[in-house]
Amino acid sequence: MAQFTWTFDAPTGVYKNHALSSSLLEAAIAQCVIAPFAQPVNGFGKNKGDTVTITRISNITEPTSAVLSESTRISEDTFALSTKSITVQELGRAIPYTELSTDLAFFDLENGIQRKLHQQLTLVLDALAATGIKNTKLKYSPTGLSSATLGTGGTATTATANMNVYHVEQIRDYLYDTYNVPPYEGSDYVGIFRTQALRGIKRDPSWEEWHKYTDPMAKWNNEIGRIENIRFIETNHATAFANNLGTGSVLGEGVVFGDEALYLAEVMSPELRAGLPEDFGRSKSVAWYGILKYDAPWSDSANAGEAKAIHVTST
Repeated sequence: MAQFTWTFDAPTGVYKNHALSSSLLEAAIAQCVIAPFAQPVNGFGKNKGDTVTITRISNITEPTSAVLSESTRISEDTFALSTKSITVQELGRAIPYTELSTDLAFFDLENGIQRKLHQQLTLVLDALAATGIKNTKLKYSPTGLSSATLGTGGTATTATANMNVYHVEQIRDYLYDTYNVPPYEGSDYVGIFRTQALRGIKRDPSWEEWHKYTDPMAKWNNEIGRIENIRFIETNHATAFANNLGTGSVLGEGVVFGDEALYLAEVMSPELRAGLPEDFGRSKSVAWYGILKYDAPWSDSANAGEAKAIHVTST
């Protein structure tokens, strides 16, 4: 099937010669920021099957007292191991084109197709990474300016408010104090949110008052920066995070996480491949292909020290 058709500018009357611009404009894609935060599963790759099993060590109970007396034996504690399996999946998409289209086109279609395929690949990986990290059992739903619910069974409640500084403080305290989540880097956690959620924070008078003296250019530069040891990153990738959750579409979706929140099991890194020409070279194609899976290694646990991320969302 032809990739395009030629038609006359004017079926009747005077014909005109329309100049063609030398610039080829491309549609923009959303900002992709989640996938780079995944940690690779060490020791897994080609020729190791389709599933990798991660061994996890649970915490040992802290004793009320570890003081010994001379005549008593040292008390013994239990040591528990558990596993989490990640099964990889084949991924890929292709674009067909013809030799005729490249011979007649003014622009270099092959380079354009490869660029757009690479952008599509980036979007797909970002969405898969978001799905993986959102598997966390901890679901945070704002219900007011200073109230929220935290579900621990993987189910959220209905959000009736957007994010603000209060909710940032609460999420940080849950991560650090309640769930003992280690920071992602240095002393910082990472928060990735859609625009609406971050707009709620920037409209909070507490945020504006604080930045009058600490960073007066933050509003000018559209930067939230670092709040309560959480480094915020904005995304507009609609497939990864929604911008219209809760009552009246009030909430922008997001996730705040620490170390070991997202893993990548990869057998084959995604790559662009040229298909074998068919019909004596007249039919061609380019595809991207990979074998991998993103997942949260502690997605089945809401225990302190094991859950590593909080998903801000709503039913």
